Amino acid sequence: MPKMTALIVGSLGVVFGDIGTSPLYTLKLSLQAIGGVGLTDADILGVVSLIFWTLSIVVTLKYVVLILRADNQGEGGLLSLLALVLRRGPKRLRYPQILLMVGLFGASFFLADAILTPAISVLSAIEGLELANVPSSFVMPLSLVVLIGLFSLQRHGTERVGRLFGPVMLIWFVVLGVTGIASIVQTPKVLLALDPIYGIQLLVNHRLSSVLILGSVVLAVTGAEALYADMGHFGRRPIQLSWTCFVYPCLALNYFGQGALVIRDAGALENPFYFMVPSWALLPMIILATCATIIASQAVITGAFSITRQAINLGFLPRMNILHTSETTHGQIYVPRVNWTMMALVILLIISFHNSESLAGAYGIAVTAAMLSDSILAFVLYATRRGTPMIHPAYIFVPLLIVDASFFISTLAKIGHGGIVPLTMGMVVFACMTTWRAGREALTRRERDSMVPVSDFVTSMAKSSVPRVKGTAVFLTADEQVIPRALLHNLKHNKVLHERVVLLTVHIGDAPRLWVKERVRVEELGAGFYKLIAEYGFMDRPDIMEALRLAEAKGLSTTPMETSFFLGHQNLVRAGKSSLSRWRQQLFITLSGWSEAASAYFQLPSDRVVELGSQTEV
Repeated sequence: MPKMTALIVGSLGVVFGDIGTSPLYTLKLSLQAIGGVGLTDADILGVVSLIFWTLSIVVTLKYVVLILRADNQGEGGLLSLLALVLRRGPKRLRYPQILLMVGLFGASFFLADAILTPAISVLSAIEGLELANVPSSFVMPLSLVVLIGLFSLQRHGTERVGRLFGPVMLIWFVVLGVTGIASIVQTPKVLLALDPIYGIQLLVNHRLSSVLILGSVVLAVTGAEALYADMGHFGRRPIQLSWTCFVYPCLALNYFGQGALVIRDAGALENPFYFMVPSWALLPMIILATCATIIASQAVITGAFSITRQAINLGFLPRMNILHTSETTHGQIYVPRVNWTMMALVILLIISFHNSESLAGAYGIAVTAAMLSDSILAFVLYATRRGTPMIHPAYIFVPLLIVDASFFISTLAKIGHGGIVPLTMGMVVFACMTTWRAGREALTRRERDSMVPVSDFVTSMAKSSVPRVKGTAVFLTADEQVIPRALLHNLKHNKVLHERVVLLTVHIGDAPRLWVKERVRVEELGAGFYKLIAEYGFMDRPDIMEALRLAEAKGLSTTPMETSFFLGHQNLVRAGKSSLSRWRQQLFITLSGWSEAASAYFQLPSDRVVELGSQTEV
């Protein structure tokens, strides 16, 4: 029980940081979408009702009850779900390529959301200083200082700061609930919003602006996908208990409390969240809100690092330098290139939009795109389960898909008000992912046509008089069926082979992690040649030295000081004829230049690595 309690408290900061700070701006922006002037009680009750039932349907039903059950060996997240769906195989999936695109589309917009969330969350919290008579000109500089400091600290890891996340967010949610109850007691009429008919009537009565209303209401569930993405860190049960018994009630109470306040005082619409707080508690509340938004930003930044690593290991992005910031916690990583790129974009967003109200126009598209992708993939997963009739999942997921699609379409109305920003960012990431995958496949096909099959080469070397030198040569190859180009170049230029030649292929599977005993397979080919297959999950960090140690138990003995690693380095140029368009060829070459050296990615000893270059057409 103490362990479960620790997991529940810990999940409050990491999992619910983003959705927990949405009361700062959601109700205000939703009411302003109606017009903000001359609001009736029915309008206010309708917005509160929409927010409450959005939390209930999208978060509680879809994520907590349904999608959290779709775990990939305990791991969650869009790419994890995609891998789980594609594991069904072509016999059970009619359109696997379309599903692949859906998964990449959602993952791309998840990364776009990770840029928008820190900007709008921190801005919303610090804007509360304006109510304490602090000049508004201080808001943007102070927000920039906070965010630059946050991104600068990422390289130190979150292990120490993480210990404070849960308790701080525990206080935050308690304050949300208490302030909400205090306001509801004064205006209990707001509880009528529990009836969904108020929300339906609001959309019917405001037909022209209903799309804008939904586009603002959906901000209440920003960060909902984090419940699924962070399942691997805390487990399904702690997340379900945290949401159902604590987070969900506190959020609902706060939204109802804000609605009650606006019913009593229409002037509170300027900032209902902070106006609910007594004047003596305003400054402490601003400080607490700022801490909560920093935690929310920290959580989404960490999520961006995790999904980047998954995309790299699944072959959708080039290798990047990934640093592990904790010796005990596997998920705590730092990706420098992603971190500084995100910081630059966040700064640009804040300078461009100035305040949270303007930035809200850009917020929502990325969130709803990711949630829609989750629903589509989860529907396919449930529908393709053995022994499950198609009609059963359809009864549940078709209505959910309609809800998600409605929210996504409603946020598209924001394109002219800043929505083009996340749309562009998401499509750029999507183009990078699909181009990298297509480019690697095109390279493999081109090289395979000119490569020598392993069996033919080993047979010829058995009859050859090529001198053999002492030691072991390890050649990394992506295709275990052909001889790597680095080996052919070495033979051509040095005219020798080592007495033991290992052809090493690293496979990244669709499971998050593999047990060590399943890690390696060894096949002796004859004439001193060995084939070594190292298997890793998409959450594992490939370690070649560890793979060689494990291979000793399977008959492949090597001495580290007598082992050299030969890597092929490709200088890519555009081909006259290619399966890739001209712009995708150039994008692939650019992405290739960002790729981390294979020696660092595979943790090879730098003094034992030999790189052999070649020019390759894309």
